[in-house]
Amino acid sequence: MRPRLSRREFVQISGIVAAGCSLGSNIAAADKPTSSLSADEILAKLIAGNRRYMQGNLSNPRRTPDDFAALAEGQNPIAVIVGCADSRVPPEVIFDQGVGDLFVIRVAGNVISGAGASVKGSIEYAVAELAVPLIVVLGHSRCGAVKAAIKHIDDRDSLPGSIEDLVETIRPAVTQAKTRNGDLLENAIRANVERGAERLRTLDPIIAGAVKSKKVRIVGATYDLRTGEVIVLG
Repeated sequence: MRPRLSRREFVQISGIVAAGCSLGSNIAAADKPTSSLSADEILAKLIAGNRRYMQGNLSNPRRTPDDFAALAEGQNPIAVIVGCADSRVPPEVIFDQGVGDLFVIRVAGNVISGAGASVKGSIEYAVAELAVPLIVVLGHSRCGAVKAAIKHIDDRDSLPGSIEDLVETIRPAVTQAKTRNGDLLENAIRANVERGAERLRTLDPIIAGAVKSKKVRIVGATYDLRTGEVIVLG
């Protein structure tokens, strides 16, 4: 037999439960990305997350089944990350962000020009339908696709399958890098990112229009595999 609660006890317990639910709701809301942030604020948020990652002090895993279930009805990512397919460069991890925070497009060499409708259309969807205000084109050190493009150009050989087409899209970046002082691979990786960002800024009608109206900011960045640091270019 359970003892019956007096009216006063019932009201007190109900108040405690309600306060607890309210607190939990507020914490959950604080963890969710907000569309009110500007592109500059979002970029600062990503860089701060990268610094936590470098220090081994990750604070935003948010990757449990409950976190996924909470987003079942819709998404509100704060940034688009166009990154390389390299297994060592997972954007959610290196920026210390959780499920639903980032709209990620990954393709070898983080190529945009020549990548086709699947890549460009995905980015356009994020801008047109999800109103994402920041796009980051993210390259990384020792990129195999860029390295293959350099070797392919130097050796003047042919590559099997669609790998040939992939490295050909990176060729202009390698050509541009050869005019710069310093390490050829590092310069080509940077040039490839810069060219990708610039291509997006002129990609009509959706992205170029959003850039002109200052609804979207596009930045290039590189990730250092050894240190874990993300460096924003320009």
